[in-house]
Amino acid sequence: MSAHASPTTGKPIPVTLIPGDGIGPEITQATKQALAALGAPFIWDEQKAGVAALEEDGTPLPDTTLRSLERTRLALKAPLATPSGTGFRSVNVTLRQKFDLYANIRPARTLIPRDDLRRYDGLDIVLIRENIEGYYAARDYYLPQGDDPQGMALSAGYTTRAECERIVTHAFEYALAHGRKKVTLVHKANILKLMSGLFLETGRKVAARYEGRIAFDERIVDACAMQLCLNPSQFDVIVTTNLFGDILSDQISGLTGGLGLAPGANIGENMAIFEAVHGSAPDIAGQNKANPTALLLASALMLDHTGYNALATRLRHAITRTLQNGPRTGDLGGTATTDQFTAALIKELGNP
Repeated sequence: MSAHASPTTGKPIPVTLIPGDGIGPEITQATKQALAALGAPFIWDEQKAGVAALEEDGTPLPDTTLRSLERTRLALKAPLATPSGTGFRSVNVTLRQKFDLYANIRPARTLIPRDDLRRYDGLDIVLIRENIEGYYAARDYYLPQGDDPQGMALSAGYTTRAECERIVTHAFEYALAHGRKKVTLVHKANILKLMSGLFLETGRKVAARYEGRIAFDERIVDACAMQLCLNPSQFDVIVTTNLFGDILSDQISGLTGGLGLAPGANIGENMAIFEAVHGSAPDIAGQNKANPTALLLASALMLDHTGYNALATRLRHAITRTLQNGPRTGDLGGTATTDQFTAALIKELGNP
């Protein structure tokens, strides 16, 4: 249970709510309606970020939003669009680094039976991604080459031993806390001898501390990607670095139905931000077509984080029943609107 939890007192929990861009406001509204029907303890401090904030405030991450996050230390965030060609860094990356949200948790679980969109039944994989270092913390430079002053682009990423130890330890502790059996460390130390080699070396030392309690193995990232397609059930908890984790987490989402079903949690020592990890989908924004499941599942992770595990379980079960028996949105082969899906989910929440 986190410091935010108050299930015994019933006190409301303040949460910074960022509706985001594109379809973000629509799936945020659907999630708020479902959580209200569930009786979730959250009270919302709604703030802007992304393109919506840039257009109104001249910055994609206003001071008012940062102050809210510093106050609540807990947030639910819909997708943000990163402005193109403006010189602004990704808001997601900025938030992770500013608040030391070092662990990105991406669960992927089969929610609906196998069909043309899903090749596998019964999958339950959790990917834990290092969130603040690697190439996503890089600084990019141009160097001259011949007569071209921008003939070469250089990106300088980094990895520290301390952060490698922290994220791999987090993965093993997560496995223990959630009844998991195995942690697989994914790397590219055969080519990136120092940067990925440090991660592998440190990870092996951490794994030795959990010997006899949690099984451990390791994979080169390209081999892991192939094996996830051939036999994904061999994986339980995967821990890896920032760039590899971004890629593999989308892959495991694809194995279970796509990003519309993919929640994420960004966890730090004193703060957590929960999010839908898909994009802002501006092509369908405002058309009542968006699938709110990813943000709903992210809110279930937030319920777990704040100690309301029974409510989180109830929400997940209602989502699963709705997806299996009720209307589905277009990304899952159905024709339901966002409102229709939300209404069906709220009806399921009323069932025991």
